[in-house]
Amino acid sequence: MRPALILAVLEREFLSTREGHHTPVMLWGPPGVGKSQMVAQVAKKHGVPVIDIRLSQMEPTDLRGIPFRVGDVVEWAIPAMLPDAQRHGAEGILFLDEITSAAPTVSAAAYQLILDRRLGAYTVPAGWAIFAAGNRQGDRGVTYSMPAPLANRFSHFGVETHLDDWVAWAYANNIDERVIAFLRFRPELLFDFDPAHNPVAFPSPRSWEFAHRALAKFGETPDLLLGSLEACVGPAAGVELKAFIDNLDNLPDIDAIINGASTTVPKETDLQYAVAAALVGRAIRAKGSADEARVYGNILDYAGRFPSREMGVMLVSDMQRAVGEKLFQLPQFAQWAKKIANVMIFDMWQKPAAKVK
Repeated sequence: MRPALILAVLEREFLSTREGHHTPVMLWGPPGVGKSQMVAQVAKKHGVPVIDIRLSQMEPTDLRGIPFRVGDVVEWAIPAMLPDAQRHGAEGILFLDEITSAAPTVSAAAYQLILDRRLGAYTVPAGWAIFAAGNRQGDRGVTYSMPAPLANRFSHFGVETHLDDWVAWAYANNIDERVIAFLRFRPELLFDFDPAHNPVAFPSPRSWEFAHRALAKFGETPDLLLGSLEACVGPAAGVELKAFIDNLDNLPDIDAIINGASTTVPKETDLQYAVAAALVGRAIRAKGSADEARVYGNILDYAGRFPSREMGVMLVSDMQRAVGEKLFQLPQFAQWAKKIANVMIFDMWQKPAAKVK
């Protein structure tokens, strides 16, 4: 399932704690696809804490607590890491990350916590959602087969990579526009993991964020940049990204486009992607400013000049996701949409004619 839909599921399951019908959620996926980050996004949106418990690093007694004698009976000291309404708040997320890396004895200790929301005398506060995540057995991580009793305590969702969802996240989180443009140009490199070869560094949504950081740190140091990019996303993808960035010296003047000058569209496909990403970035920076409408309008005018209809649609779609529906109110949007509609009608008329031949 694509990340945008997974986020909707997690959001609804978090809110369901208020209604008394929350179901614990298990996210399955290879390393680096953003499982943990999606849980963090839901928590950030609602301003609630996340308690991240790594069962792979625990012993069974770490969950149950330490026994101590009270008179003639033994009681258990509740671990401080478990959610407590007074200390942590009435609402939050208990996140059991790397659950498939936990030893079977530890998983067994978690059964009651996950389904019954209890562990001995301890009870999970009513406003806390329970989410878990883990890698699949074929992903070359340290994993155990999830026991059927534990699996039956979750609803299960497989996390897939999706370029549009990642691009929307990247613009919202100020990821370097050159990285976004490169992945628009080479979408198959968003996630490229072959567990059979067990690579150390490989392209993934997580490692592309690392590449963004490398550009910020080593962008002015050419001798270090290539090696740092390869260290983040692997040798092949690192070399491709560096070559892509080096070619950006041939980009048209972005300021001229923003100011409405008559600027040509580059013929090279990689440069077209780079221009589109740079323009979306400028639109985001203009959001809420006095120049907002002028900047948006000039970008829309330029979108209509792309020789490929799909490139213009991609630019406008990314911009709309980033700045909102104000775009639809501009006269330039109506002009651009009309131009695109005319092309689509032409294509539809042409196809039946070809069949008649």
